[in-house]
Amino acid sequence: MIDAGLAPEMRGARQPGARRPGVRQPPAVKIRLLLVCAAAVLAAAAGEARAAAAQDGSAERARWQAEARSVRIVRDQWGIAHVYGRSDAGTVFGAMYAQAEDDFNRIERNYLTALGCLAQAEGESALYSDLRQRLFVDPGHLRLLYRRSPGWLQALMQAWADGLNFYLANHPGSKPRVIAHFEPWMALSFTEGSIGGDIETIDLDKLAQLYPEDAPPRGPPWQPPESGGSNGFAIAPARSASGHALLWINPHTSFYFRAEMQMTSEAGLNVYGALTWGQFFVYQGFNSHNGWMHTSYGGDAVDEYAESLVDGPRGLYYKYGTGLRKLESSRITVIVKRGEERIEHRFRVYRSHHGPIVRAAGGRWIAVKIFMDPVRALAQSYLRTKTTNYSSFRRTQEMRTDTSNNTVYADADGTIAYFHGNFIPKRNPRFDFTRPVDGSDPATEWQGAHALEDTITLLNPANGWIQNTNNWPFSAAGAQSPKREDYPAYMWTRGENPRGIHAVELLQNIRGVTLESLIATAYDGHLTAFDVLLPPLLGAYDRLSPGDPRRERLREPIASLRAWDRRTAADSSPTALAIFWGQYLADQKSAAAHAANEPVYDYLAEHLTDTDRLDALSAALARLERDFGRWQIPWGEINRFQRLTDDIVQRFDDAKASLPVGFAPSKWGALASFDSSQPRTTKRIYGSEGNSFVAAVEFGPTVRAKAIMTGGESGDPSSPHFSDQALMYSEGRFRDVLFTRQDVLAHAERSYHPGDP
Repeated sequence: MIDAGLAPEMRGARQPGARRPGVRQPPAVKIRLLLVCAAAVLAAAAGEARAAAAQDGSAERARWQAEARSVRIVRDQWGIAHVYGRSDAGTVFGAMYAQAEDDFNRIERNYLTALGCLAQAEGESALYSDLRQRLFVDPGHLRLLYRRSPGWLQALMQAWADGLNFYLANHPGSKPRVIAHFEPWMALSFTEGSIGGDIETIDLDKLAQLYPEDAPPRGPPWQPPESGGSNGFAIAPARSASGHALLWINPHTSFYFRAEMQMTSEAGLNVYGALTWGQFFVYQGFNSHNGWMHTSYGGDAVDEYAESLVDGPRGLYYKYGTGLRKLESSRITVIVKRGEERIEHRFRVYRSHHGPIVRAAGGRWIAVKIFMDPVRALAQSYLRTKTTNYSSFRRTQEMRTDTSNNTVYADADGTIAYFHGNFIPKRNPRFDFTRPVDGSDPATEWQGAHALEDTITLLNPANGWIQNTNNWPFSAAGAQSPKREDYPAYMWTRGENPRGIHAVELLQNIRGVTLESLIATAYDGHLTAFDVLLPPLLGAYDRLSPGDPRRERLREPIASLRAWDRRTAADSSPTALAIFWGQYLADQKSAAAHAANEPVYDYLAEHLTDTDRLDALSAALARLERDFGRWQIPWGEINRFQRLTDDIVQRFDDAKASLPVGFAPSKWGALASFDSSQPRTTKRIYGSEGNSFVAAVEFGPTVRAKAIMTGGESGDPSSPHFSDQALMYSEGRFRDVLFTRQDVLAHAERSYHPGDP
C-alpha cells in the first residue's frame, strides 16, 4: 500500500521566498499507515484515476478468471515456466503470474525502486534513492502516458497488472510490503531491463548535500561503477561446426536478478530467456529466428550541465545565452517507514531546462540531462522479442530509446551483428561531455539523436566473430573492428578491459564451434589482468637488496606466483594469493583511481610503485594466514557458492554448507565471472554477483540451446528449485534448454492454468 504522500508533485510551481538547498528543509511530519491501493494513492489529485481504482471488484475478478483460462503454464523439470497463451496479452498475464509464484518479493522491490517508493518498505536508508528517482519519474505523468499509449501496448500493460493482482488474490499469504494493487501504468516506470539505469549514476551523497534533511542513515558510500560484467559473443556460420550462427548470452549481474522463462502465443510470440523480475519482456534471449545479448556501457547518453545562478526578485534564475531563465522549483514528498508509522520528508527541488539539479560543484549547480521516453522504450523492449530476421530486428533498433546497452546479435539466416549503444545524442565535439559542460552556452545542447547508421555498428564482419565485454568497440571483431578515429569520443564510454583482451585471444583462433566448445571457450580460466600486473611485482622483488628482510619473507609466495600459469582453478593456491593481492591493491587505490577518472585496473597497471606492490603482497599473505591459517590454500576452499535464504541481499555463514567455485571476478579478466559484494563479514568469499542466467544458442532449422541459472529458478527456500542448479552452476555444467512444446511436455513437472490449486 503506497501511502498518500505520493500525490503527483507540482512541477513548475512558483513559490517566492522558498527555502533554498543548503537550508534546513521543513520538519518531517508523522502520518498513520493507510491501507489504500496504489492507484488511489498515487492519483490522489485526480478523481478520474481514483474512480478507476475503485472499479467493481467482481467485474475485475471475472476478467482475471477469463484471462487465466486462456493461458497454460507448464513447469519443466527445473521449475522453469513455459507460458502458452492465445494472445500476447494472455501470455503476459500468465508470465507475470508465474514470475510472482517464483519471487513476488523481487518483483515488488523492483517497482518500489522504479516508482521512488522503496523507503516505504526499507526505511530511511532509501530516502535519497527515492528522491533521486522522483526527480525523474512522476506517477501522474506516467498515468497520462499510459492513456496515450497505443492500444496494443495498453493491452499488454493491463495484462501485466492483472497477472500480478490475480496472483495476490489467490495467495493471501503473500503479503506485499507496499504495493497491494498493481496498476497498468506502473509498467512504464521500468522499461529497460539493465541492472542499473541512467538515474542510478547520480551520486546520492552529493544529492543529500544539496537537499539536506536530518542526515538519515543511508547505505554504503556511492562508488562509480567499475567495468563490471557481461559478455556477448556471436559466431558466424563459417566458424561453426554445423554451418549455423551461434550466440553466447552471458550477463553478469547480482545473483537472482532475473527469471528464466519461455513466452509463447498463438499471435506469433515464441521467446525464451531472462526477464528482469517484474517485466513482461525477455531482456536477453532468443526466439525461433534470432537472439540478442545486451552488454552495458555503450555510447554516452547522460550529460551534466553546470548552471550559473542569479538571485532575482521572484526567485532563482540561471544564465542562458545572453539572457536569464527562471529556475523551476517544485515539491517532492518522500514517505519513509519508521516502525508502524510513515514519515513525510518534504523537499523543495529545482530544475533547469536541461533537467533536475542534483549537486553543486565549483560554485554552480549541476543539472543532469537524461533521455526518457517510457512508452517507446517499453514498446521497443517488447517488439524486439517478436522480430524474425535482421531487418525486423534493426527496425526495432531504429526506435532508438535504449540509452545504456550494446547489443550482440545472431540469427537463423547466418547473420551476426553488433550495435554499440542505441540512443546517442548528437553533440558539438569541441566540448568534453565526460565532465559538466557550461549550461549557459547554447552550443552545448543536444542536437537530436544520431541516426542508427551513424553509430558504431558491425554487420557480418569477415573475421566471423563479434565480442563485447563492456569494453570499447574497437576490438569487437579483431582487424575488422570499427576504427576509433571515425567516431566522436562520446560514442563510447569505456576503454579496453582484461575480459576484452581475453575474448579476442580466444575468438581469433576459434574454428568448428559447437554449443559445447562455445561454453568451454567462455569458461576459459586465463586471468589476463595478471599478465600485466604480476611482472612488475616480480621485478620489484628481484630488485630487493640481498639483505632486505622482505626477500626471505616473500621468497616462497613469489616463487609460487612466478610458476603460476595465471589461470583460475578451484585447486590453485596461486590463484588465491594473486586475487587477494590484487584486491588489496584495488581497495587501497580505488579513491585515487576515481579522482584520476580512471578504471581501477588501469590505475593499478600504470601508477603503482615497487613499495605499493610488495606491501600489498605482505598484506595479502597476512590476511590469508589470519583467516585460514596458511597462505598456501586452494582458491576453491575460499571461493564458495552458498544460497541460504530468499533475502534480496544474501546472508552468508562459514558454518553452513557451501560449494567450491573455481571462477574469479571479472575485473581480473575472467569471462565466467564470480564475484562478491564488499565489504564481506565472513572469512570465506561467497559469490553474490557475476554469471547469472547464461546460455549458448545455435540457430539452425530448429533452435538448440544450453543454459544454466544461478542456484535455481525459485526464490522459495522450501522449493526443490531453490538450489537444484547450484552444483552444475558451480562447476560450469549446462542443461539442455527445452524450447519446442514437444520437449517441454516430455519433461513437464506440472501443467496448470493460473489460479489452479
